[in-house]
Amino acid sequence: MKINLKNGIDKLLFGMKQKDVTAIYGKPSKEYKDEDGHQILVYNSLKMRLTFYHDEDFKLGYIVASSAALELFGNKIIGQKIGDVKKELAKKNITKFTQEEFDTFENYFNDENWIIFQTEFDEVVKFELGAIINDKDEFEWKFGKK
Repeated sequence: MKINLKNGIDKLLFGMKQKDVTAIYGKPSKEYKDEDGHQILVYNSLKMRLTFYHDEDFKLGYIVASSAALELFGNKIIGQKIGDVKKELAKKNITKFTQEEFDTFENYFNDENWIIFQTEFDEVVKFELGAIINDKDEFEWKFGKK
């Protein structure tokens, strides 16, 4: 499953509606609304959680994934050492990360691409990708664009 920075993962594009996603991947394993009223779809087989933003007409705006099939620039990331992942990203000029620690977990956040690598014991265990917000403080939706 290819990660397309600023756009989505695999066939998912930021800005899709729930019906667009279910047309591709079928019925989710679970769906619910979070405390902010966002619609969440969970696909166990894909190891992905998709968030459709309430205040953005329920457009897909955030993806959390932990599938071993995830690839970024042709490299697997889940289960890899964060140092190795960062080394590969540096080749693409992605070098600025804010690091946060929570117990045994660490998050590495890159604001420019709205990505988070969550690690435990120095290995990537989860990847998060969010839709980009431009200088006008608006989301850059990718779905439906030519």
